[in-house]
Amino acid sequence: MGKIVCLMGKSSSGKDTIYKKLLEHEELGLQKIVPYTTRPIRAGEQDCVEYHFTDEAGYQELLSAEKIVEAREYHTCHGIWRYFTVADKDIDLNSQSYIMIGTLEAYKKIGSFYGKDKVLPVMIELDDGVRLQRALDREKVQDNPRYEEMCRRFLADAEDFSKEKLAEAGITRTFDNDDLEQCLINIAAYLKDNC
Repeated sequence: MGKIVCLMGKSSSGKDTIYKKLLEHEELGLQKIVPYTTRPIRAGEQDCVEYHFTDEAGYQELLSAEKIVEAREYHTCHGIWRYFTVADKDIDLNSQSYIMIGTLEAYKKIGSFYGKDKVLPVMIELDDGVRLQRALDREKVQDNPRYEEMCRRFLADAEDFSKEKLAEAGITRTFDNDDLEQCLINIAAYLKDNC
């Protein structure tokens, strides 16, 4: 029986890099769940790779068809951006394990949809100063840097991933990303023991 590994962490904690490395880890055999978003595509991103990029009409159509497993919205400086997971025939937990990047709320909703025993949390942590510098460096190379949104996300993360909310979600194990290789070793061992 497969599981859904829900990779979580504050912005710029290294989730995307860890996600890609875990997908490449042949022994784990994880497949990706590509989430959807209504936010604008960033420089270097590709549709159907990092996200399925859609618009509000696309979101409403999937909602009406009752295909949305979980959804969250962010009131940004540029309007509402939605991120959501869609249940489709590509997810078969009878034969395969998957990995996705999500939030605490997404983790809880996916657990409610598929069963809590089918979802495995992987919470990434990194020093706030390092995260802020990474976020700034990433934003600088965008065609249209959105510094206000970067700051809003950074501040929101403190509340969204508070110790109280982690405890409420039942997350007791976290992985420090101050050394990427060691972090990957620790996560791989955890997944082998639990998937």
